[in-house]
Amino acid sequence: MVKATRVTNQIRRLRFDHGEMTQAELAERTGVTRQTIIAIEQGKYSPSLEMAFQIAHVFGVALDEVFQYPTTKEA
Repeated sequence: MVKATRVTNQIRRLRFDHGEMTQAELAERTGVTRQTIIAIEQGKYSPSLEMAFQIAHVFGVALDEVFQYPTTKEA
């Protein structure tokens, strides 16, 4: 069983804000498969740092506008 990542993201919102970009279009622009974009968007997979920067670059935003990591510890 795959454990979900604690990293959250705004990819779905950013795709919508950028002309309703499809997952396939984002995948093509970042050089990965649509399935990879789906997994990242759903929080099932954390991208490499390089991939995270590529995604942010596609949207023209800072990395922390795309990806967030919780700053509080869970019990």
